[in-house]
Amino acid sequence: MKIIVDADATPKKALETCRAAAAEFAVNLVTVASFNHRIESDHHITVGNAPQEADLQVVNLTGKGDIVVTQDWGLAAIVLGKGAAALSPAGRIFRKETIDFLLEERELKAKFRRSGGRTRGPRKRTAADDDHFKKSLYRLLEQR
Repeated sequence: MKIIVDADATPKKALETCRAAAAEFAVNLVTVASFNHRIESDHHITVGNAPQEADLQVVNLTGKGDIVVTQDWGLAAIVLGKGAAALSPAGRIFRKETIDFLLEERELKAKFRRSGGRTRGPRKRTAADDDHFKKSLYRLLEQR
């Protein structure tokens, strides 16, 4: 079992929490990001900056029982299909039962934006988000 972080968009606090949890539970932590990001990690994989390149590397590294940290709902769906757990940096645990709904919602919002509509971006990260992420990550680690 390992924790794999899609580090292109993972906040530093969430990454720090992953490091601490990996050490505490004695599991490997692998970070993946394009060369545009400066990530300090013992097991870091740098990829190019082509679209989806980091996501493809995460998919290739993921095995059954792993935990993947990503805010990409499409990537979450793929790793769930491989038998891994998926967790957003905000602490949302993605579930097989609800991922189809999230993907449909994403598609509807993208279609709305393509037609000229505007949607809100993510809100500013809070200390409560950091706490929720930590609780969710530890819950997944304890279940594995």
